[in-house]
Amino acid sequence: QQFADIIEKISEHVGNQRKNSDVLGPVEADPEYRLIVDANNLTVEIDNELNIIHKFVRDKYSKRFPELESLVPNSLDYIRTVKELGNNLDKCKNNLNLQQILTNATIMVVSVTASTTQGVILADDELFRVTEACDMALELNQSKHRIYEYVESRMSFIAPNLSIIVGASTAAKIMGVAGGLTNLSKMPACNLMLLGSQRRSLSGFSTTSLLPHTGYIYHSEIVQSLPPDLRRKAARLVAAKCTLAARVDSFHESADGKVGYDLKEEIERKFDKWQEPPPVKQVKPLPAPLDGQRKKRGGRRYRKMKERLGLTEIRKQANRMTFAEIEEDAYQEDLGFSLGQLGKSGSGRVRQAQVNEVSKARISKSLQRTLQKQSMVYGGKSTVRDRSSGTSSSVAFTPLQGLEIVNPQAAEKKVAEANQKYFSNMAEFLKVKRESEGKQ
Repeated sequence: QQFADIIEKISEHVGNQRKNSDVLGPVEADPEYRLIVDANNLTVEIDNELNIIHKFVRDKYSKRFPELESLVPNSLDYIRTVKELGNNLDKCKNNLNLQQILTNATIMVVSVTASTTQGVILADDELFRVTEACDMALELNQSKHRIYEYVESRMSFIAPNLSIIVGASTAAKIMGVAGGLTNLSKMPACNLMLLGSQRRSLSGFSTTSLLPHTGYIYHSEIVQSLPPDLRRKAARLVAAKCTLAARVDSFHESADGKVGYDLKEEIERKFDKWQEPPPVKQVKPLPAPLDGQRKKRGGRRYRKMKERLGLTEIRKQANRMTFAEIEEDAYQEDLGFSLGQLGKSGSGRVRQAQVNEVSKARISKSLQRTLQKQSMVYGGKSTVRDRSSGTSSSVAFTPLQGLEIVNPQAAEKKVAEANQKYFSNMAEFLKVKRESEGKQ
């Protein structure tokens, strides 16, 4: 009765033309709004009924042609094929009606399989019930399309921007579940994406194929046109844009659908961006280094430094290897460390370390003065201070006084001090007296 009432009301409203200015105030107050929501809910029930009829026809007709179910997976195509063939499977060949239902390749496979099928002919009462079920399914499908056409024609006035993005049918379903366009406009995008995600137990069909967290938007045409790996991401994007469009529609702004077209173009641009192949990597030469020309020191100081830090003769000999000779390890712990040519017979080199005048340590002038002062001798010489003969002593033997302790170097000390003062290499002029000052 509900189905008949809705179809009758739709027939009344189809002839009436609506204008955009007719929709005033909240959309829920529109007289056709409740009819649109009920009609949308009715399409869902029609889909369930079609699945039940398909299961019934399949169970009954599998006695006659069991292989047809696997050859024609679509439920409506299967029902139309069963109605056309009936008990006479020879109708497959040269059948114009069947060519409008199935492709030529499928018809060829069906006709070959029909000639070798193991099915049995159905009784008249069974065939009658199957045909009646097929007629009922086709009639329901026709009514469903009629409802869709009506909903699409009316949604362009109630929610034009939302209908442009996801289609009038999906937009009407979303509005129906949300409880109106006003409620839909207050809903966040994450909740909008889940509308219609309840599990429907299709009788005889498994529910495992229904994806979790997917609603009407996920199953809409704009999302299903993408590859499977991008559909969840696309559903989130479409839900966000649908939220914006629903808010525009609830205030009756942009009645011509301009906002909806702009949002849909933005969605399609992003879809194209996601699917475009990655850019080809161009092989580029390495750029010129940014390091400037380094400053190179030259001159005598730099040359002397290089001479001091150069390789000594001992290092050169230690680095030199003899061809075709087994080297002996210098240390027992470090294998492979040898002394090279050092210490080998026939090398003709001096074994001891050679002092290189260029590379030996330098002594500053202040250090030279300090060492010279330390080397000056005061008092008697001793074997500790100076490497003199061990028999020298500061005790003198005299015939008159016997033993006398004297300082034999006391006179030498005065001479050394005078020489140190005036004739030393380190001495400088203490005072320069000008000739003019002397005359005065």
